[in-house]
Amino acid sequence: MEETKAIATTALWQQYSVLIVDDEPGMQSFLQRALSSRCGAVDCAGSVEEARPLLDRSRYDLIVLDIALPGVSGIDWLHELRQEGYAGDVVLMTAYADLDTAIDALRAGAADFLLKPFSLAQVLNAMHRCFERSRLARENFVLRREISTNSADIEGVVGQSEAMLKVCERLKRIAPTPATVLLTGESGTGKEVAARALHRMSQRADGPFVPINCAAISSELIESELFGHVKGAYTGAVQNREGLFYYARGGTLFLDEISELPLAAQAKLLRAIEERRIRPIGSEQEIAVDVRVIAATNRDLKTEVAAQRFRPDLYYRLQVLEVTLPPLRERPDDIALLVRHFMSQLSLSLGVPALSLDPRTLARMADYDWPGNVRELRNLVERSLILGWFDIGTEPEIGSSEVAVADGTLEAVEKRHILAVLAACDGNKSEASRRLGISRKTMDRKCQAWGI
Repeated sequence: MEETKAIATTALWQQYSVLIVDDEPGMQSFLQRALSSRCGAVDCAGSVEEARPLLDRSRYDLIVLDIALPGVSGIDWLHELRQEGYAGDVVLMTAYADLDTAIDALRAGAADFLLKPFSLAQVLNAMHRCFERSRLARENFVLRREISTNSADIEGVVGQSEAMLKVCERLKRIAPTPATVLLTGESGTGKEVAARALHRMSQRADGPFVPINCAAISSELIESELFGHVKGAYTGAVQNREGLFYYARGGTLFLDEISELPLAAQAKLLRAIEERRIRPIGSEQEIAVDVRVIAATNRDLKTEVAAQRFRPDLYYRLQVLEVTLPPLRERPDDIALLVRHFMSQLSLSLGVPALSLDPRTLARMADYDWPGNVRELRNLVERSLILGWFDIGTEPEIGSSEVAVADGTLEAVEKRHILAVLAACDGNKSEASRRLGISRKTMDRKCQAWGI
């Protein structure tokens, strides 16, 4: 029963690689036969001296390590590994266990402890515990990262217009495939929402969804962020670090603003997509990664290729399947649906009641150009919920029991809001554009029109 339970949990173990270090050929043979059909890769060594070059060439998720080895002991090597920054789990084995040995193993950083002779079920269950910890650590890393970047997660694509129905149909058709997807459209049209929908409808739904905004990370750090680095790879690299490709294994990596990726990183990304292997900065070893890549951009990549700012081979590799998200001005029939969706979502989080939606308010919204697209509409709904009235002009009359449509214009509100954000950013148009969710080009165009 115990063995059946352990074996049943190994469906995703093909992502993981294991190094067995034991000086007994019989133990090596037993573990390699048992694990080779379950794990992506299993290698064996008879001593620490034999294991070191293997670990230099390949990255192992788990080391099953005997304590009593010729030369350097298992516990001594485990101390070295932790000092060098090895972050994988290590399961120690011994035939001569006592309390002091167990304490030394825990202090050295062992994840588990097996007393020889042991059964296959005990080995599998120890591995299961290690791999579960690894999976949870990856998920927690992704969640912390999303929280730190204030990523908004909307539970699905919202829209009933003809344009959005076509988009939804296309997303449904391509979601089950393993192919790379390119999402295009203006800023704020919901490309990350579409990427999350693709992930949820795919066979990777149980794996992590890892988003990264390529424009938000400096060109000097983007390769380290994507592919990781080893200790000492560059000034400030004080320990090994896994990249986002590693954390996205078995799931989806979403590369937003892909056009901002430096050319050197584009070359490494192309190789990672084609070969499903990455090499951390400063490392001589490659890591196998099973990741689906979804990229997004608000730029015309053909123009970027022509200007030699984007690699043509990467462009054609990403463009296998392309989905274009329409701007909000081309889908005015969806505005009422989106407003109600955002009110339902935000009123709960803000702890305020939803607002009534007057037909005249909707008509004013439908006539507006929405340069910030769905993101701008969401911001307006959030601001209106806090104020207690739809902020599409001047305030309603004091004492009015209805949410009034004001005499001002959405354009006036937009100008007042943009100028306020620009002032808060000390005139930094790039930072103001980022906070508003609009492109720098749109910011420049509006400021020029206002004589700023």
